[in-house]
Amino acid sequence: MEMRNPIDVRIIVEGASDVENVSRALQNIALGAEYHITISSIIPTTNTEIAKKAVNGADIVLIATDVDAPGRELAEKFQKVLKKEVGHIERMKLPFGHDVEYIDPALIRREIKNAIIRSGLLSIANLGRFREIKNRLKESEDKIKELKAEIKDLSSQKDELALENQELVDAQERLKLKQDNLQEEFKVTKQRYADVKNQYGMLINKNLYERFPIHELWKETFNETLDEEEHITFITSEFKPENIVLGQGFIAAPSKKDAVDWLKVIRTVLIFYDSKIEDLKEEIGDEKFTPHLLKE
Repeated sequence: MEMRNPIDVRIIVEGASDVENVSRALQNIALGAEYHITISSIIPTTNTEIAKKAVNGADIVLIATDVDAPGRELAEKFQKVLKKEVGHIERMKLPFGHDVEYIDPALIRREIKNAIIRSGLLSIANLGRFREIKNRLKESEDKIKELKAEIKDLSSQKDELALENQELVDAQERLKLKQDNLQEEFKVTKQRYADVKNQYGMLINKNLYERFPIHELWKETFNETLDEEEHITFITSEFKPENIVLGQGFIAAPSKKDAVDWLKVIRTVLIFYDSKIEDLKEEIGDEKFTPHLLKE
């Protein structure tokens, strides 16, 4: 299949006389028909920077220099500088000591053709390498796609793990707060337990009182109604017996027997000294009521 555009070939020569010789040689050569190429420019220069600008975009660059040592060195310098600027560089040798008026254009024409042919043959030789590179490039592109997909998956997994990690951090903070609260509650409970244990110990070590309604206990003990509760209160407050507390219509003692025994004592006092109780209250006044006063 014919290529859309002809191959762009540019020729670098050393001077203006070489431009004339090359131009004369190209007059009788059909490069476009034979090779589908066009000589777009002939560049007379020995300056690499000028040459770099002049050959920019060319497919093939032919470096036309003398066959002597200076010509060879100049060609090598151009090849080194321009190899990354164009598709292919090929040297073509001009006859040593050529003269502008007598040089045979056929020699130059043949050298141009040979240089173009060499360029083509080298390009064909590089096709296998180019195909290999192309295949590698395709493999690399496929690998890049796979890596991109893998990176995307890893990025998604990273986001998920970051979210899970944040949830775990939040849960850990909540657990830490709950732990602190539980520790505080445990501390309070422990203190309460110590207080209750202390109170329990105190209760164990002291006599516990039982409370009885005084009228009911009197009725139960003596089978009679208690009419003078104030006398009982008066006598109890004066004698102040151990382990007996009386008031508010109740009598408290370590046991029911102790309460009953004290009521019996009071009843005995009331039997023998009932008529003297009011007198004693008046005689004593603010003085302390003691047992010896009842005996007099």
